[in-house]
Amino acid sequence: MNISDASRDSGLPAKTIRYYEDIGLVKPGRLENGYRDYSDDDLHKLRFLQRSRGLGFSVEDCRVLLSLYEDRNRASADVKQIAKTHLVEIERKIAELQSLQKTLSHLVDACQGDHRPHCPIINDLAG
Repeated sequence: MNISDASRDSGLPAKTIRYYEDIGLVKPGRLENGYRDYSDDDLHKLRFLQRSRGLGFSVEDCRVLLSLYEDRNRASADVKQIAKTHLVEIERKIAELQSLQKTLSHLVDACQGDHRPHCPIINDLAG
């Protein structure tokens, strides 16, 4: 299948698919005319990458996960460790966002939002 079909079937833009090829995550065959020829296996890898990236895994994590996926002798503990590490990072980011939300919510509540120039939001941003 060509890159347009692979894009449609995987849910990934063609540009992303070409990027994944450039960095060695997928290696489609080539037709005599030089066009890419994506196999069902390539399409499955693209869907795997689309789902992995959708869950926020880094490209390098995806590379490792894809290699573990292809390794039938893998230890599930290796996969779990990558996922646990990513989960800890997500939880850290959530805590950081909740802190930002609390601070900004406090500032918005403190601002009168009227015609006067005094504004706690500006004062806080100014330090």
